[in-house]
Amino acid sequence: MSGSPGAAGVEVLCIGTELLLGNIVNGNARWLAEQLAALGVVHHRQQVVGDNRERLIEAVRQASGRCRVLITTGGLGPTPDDLTTEAIAAAFGADLVEHGEIWAAIQARITARGRSVAASNRKQALLPRGADVLANPTGTAPGMIWTPVSGFTVLTFPGVPSELRAMWEATAAPWLREAGLAGGVFASRMLRFWGVAESDLAERVQDLLELENPTVAPYAGAGEVKLRVTARAADGAAAAALLAPVEAELRRRAGASCFGADGDSLASVVLAELRRRGETLAVAESCTGGALGAALVAVPGASEVFLGGVIAYANAVKRDLLGVPAELLAAHGAVSDPVAEAMAAGARRLTAATWAIAVTGIAGPGGGSSEKPVGLVHIAIAGPDGCRSEPVRFGSGRDRTWIQTLTVGECLNRLRLRLNIAAI
Repeated sequence: MSGSPGAAGVEVLCIGTELLLGNIVNGNARWLAEQLAALGVVHHRQQVVGDNRERLIEAVRQASGRCRVLITTGGLGPTPDDLTTEAIAAAFGADLVEHGEIWAAIQARITARGRSVAASNRKQALLPRGADVLANPTGTAPGMIWTPVSGFTVLTFPGVPSELRAMWEATAAPWLREAGLAGGVFASRMLRFWGVAESDLAERVQDLLELENPTVAPYAGAGEVKLRVTARAADGAAAAALLAPVEAELRRRAGASCFGADGDSLASVVLAELRRRGETLAVAESCTGGALGAALVAVPGASEVFLGGVIAYANAVKRDLLGVPAELLAAHGAVSDPVAEAMAAGARRLTAATWAIAVTGIAGPGGGSSEKPVGLVHIAIAGPDGCRSEPVRFGSGRDRTWIQTLTVGECLNRLRLRLNIAAI
């Protein structure tokens, strides 16, 4: 078997039945894609195969006819279901050869950790005849760089993300550059939006979605819409120069619905603005059960701004801890603007925060009525300029977690918009 004369680019093959079952998220594929893009390497295909010898052999043979380099992750451990090295060798009829130096290094690393060496670890010292070792500086499973047929090379990595990344930076990235596969660079910006539907945003920027370099592609998530802008150029500066005017035009057309880019989140944007102002924030939560506070404290440095919150699920807690008047609860019910406003005022009073967000609603699946259906949420924001609450209806067809996630985003976005208005 030989590689196709027209084969080009790189493919990624992730190995592990746990990936197919959804037991773990395939973060390695995403990370490798980002690294290949940063190198300017053409990358056309990703594939996931379970721990099955015959299917692995078939996947490797097919890849050898399509691409110049196959990068694999997973299946390099000592257990019986770790079949990657064996299957790749079998795909090209190659013998496995033990590398004494690898076996010695494996034993030394295991004993240094105070563990006994198992006989099964020895299989990790086996590589196809002619393969070069791709050293693993942090784990016991080495990889390999092997060219079994002309024009086709396999690079294997463990599935442990920290080991993969260390090996990539030390060996694989330099090898790809030396092999001439790195051609220029890809640079991307991920613009993030809230409060606009994917279809509406796509209509506003339809002509920009048809660009070839940079390209613009939309993505939708739980209430958030994203536009990824990607440029390819000879170097980073040239790619950035291509991105800048397109990003500026996208932001102009989207207006206030664009809240940030790349690693920004609604929580990080809100906290940064409050930090800039020297102001603080507290929350009072009912239907979100602490998710709003969790989103805030997930941001490094949140303690400079976020003072804390109250999870007031029961009416008694709303009344006794936040000071919500019993007559408001009786007259309007817990899910109402007056109660949300009283919760926000109570949180602000308790913590002496500059701003407070309060939320009360019906996350479902039960508890709704014709007047107050599942998905109805009231969000109040209290600040130096007063306290206001408005309802939002997320729809009864959503599940509980989805409604809670949307509610957290909507709370933060409303404060973001309020802060922007206050700053004018």
